[in-house]
Amino acid sequence: MIEASSKNEILTLGNKIGGKCGVELHVTIQKLRNPRLVLLNIPEDITPENAEETLSILNPELDLKEGNIRANFCYTPKRKTRNLVIEVDSDTRKKLMQVRIKLGWTICRADDYIVAKMCFRCSRCNHNFRDCKREETCPLCTGSHKLKECTVTKSEYKYINCLIYNEYHQNNEIDTVHSSLNKNSPSLLVVLEKYKQNTD
Repeated sequence: MIEASSKNEILTLGNKIGGKCGVELHVTIQKLRNPRLVLLNIPEDITPENAEETLSILNPELDLKEGNIRANFCYTPKRKTRNLVIEVDSDTRKKLMQVRIKLGWTICRADDYIVAKMCFRCSRCNHNFRDCKREETCPLCTGSHKLKECTVTKSEYKYINCLIYNEYHQNNEIDTVHSSLNKNSPSLLVVLEKYKQNTD
């Protein structure tokens, strides 16, 4: 694996290697995932089905082309507002992050949507509970029981992902005394950083 500081360097290096050693070596440039954004506080009538067309019509200055935006899903956070998660290419992300977006009679703001997959069964990252083959693990104490059955105090919390991290990084151990619900968990921040690195 060869890393470079820019996309242009990677392309140049890949072409040179392919040109000189194409018979012996096969060059594959890692494809980064598209960024995901969340449009905050969208109107009720905006849905994943009509979002792309509405964005293009009401924001002509963005010069959006068909396929630049793929609407994924809407969700309602605690404040009862509606948010829309979209997938875009890197150029469209830059455009949307620099402007106030018009949707109907509402002005919306875009923000990066960076969320780690978390399994509700084993409390580990990077997969869903539907794909999980591990035994159930309490998100508060790592015991083999459901969350509602847990009786430990806050000082006895342990997070499974931080315990696993410490097994593999013994020279750089991190705090494990917190639950998997802690958004500032060191191992969760590592997962989110890797997600950012693999995003265009």
